[in-house]
Amino acid sequence: MKAIHFLAAAVLGFASSAYAADKHDHGHEHKPLHGGVVIEVKDMDYEFVAKSDRLQLYLRDHGKAVDVSKASAKVTLLAGTEKQEVELKPTGDKLEAAGSFKVAAGTKAIALVSLPGKPAITVRYVLK
Repeated sequence: MKAIHFLAAAVLGFASSAYAADKHDHGHEHKPLHGGVVIEVKDMDYEFVAKSDRLQLYLRDHGKAVDVSKASAKVTLLAGTEKQEVELKPTGDKLEAAGSFKVAAGTKAIALVSLPGKPAITVRYVLK
């Protein structure tokens, strides 16, 4: 019986500490600055801007733009039964590709982002 009480106390302790860790102050907001969809992964914001002729990905670390000059990304767009894979290349302060893209509301986008010296990050979006 004591083991059950210990286990219950441990679970509650872990749950409350995980909840408290989630409520930390980032010191920045996760609002889109370029009209896209923002997702936070490992304290970085990834803003994906999808237009029918251009895809753009902006990276911010604690609110500050990340140098993407040596970065790359591969985006997979899933619109209904259609799948399109696109390579994004550095262009100024963002990763970008030009072309013809199906980016209606509800389209899913999966970005695999590579930064020098860091493991690749996967970011998932649903376009609005």
